[in-house]
Amino acid sequence: MWKDFKEFAFKGNVIDLAIAVVIGAAFSGIVSSLVDNIITPLIEILLNGMDFTDLTYTIGNAEILYGMFIQSVVDFFIIALSIFFIIRLFMAFKRKKEVEVIKLSSKANPQEKLLKEIRDILKEKNK
Repeated sequence: MWKDFKEFAFKGNVIDLAIAVVIGAAFSGIVSSLVDNIITPLIEILLNGMDFTDLTYTIGNAEILYGMFIQSVVDFFIIALSIFFIIRLFMAFKRKKEVEVIKLSSKANPQEKLLKEIRDILKEKNK
């Protein structure tokens, strides 16, 4: 049983997942700070400080706080848009790095190129 547990716990996927959770928690703080301190104030400037949280509708003794719902939806879209742009920025850096790797690999020596062509021809024959 211990052996099975060790195999499970120390597989790459479990460790990668644990690292992702820790990084995700740290990233959460960054995104929250970005949204709370930079993006939300800019949106408030564009909306002239409009705050939906006070919007209510009363039916009998029940008070429906639809403004809180609207504000939650607006906050969600702000956060989602922020994360989208951050991820897009990271992906742009990653693509740039991949292009550099491709450029470096295209400068491979002629023998490697010939060997790759031979490998591809052999693969085609074996199909």
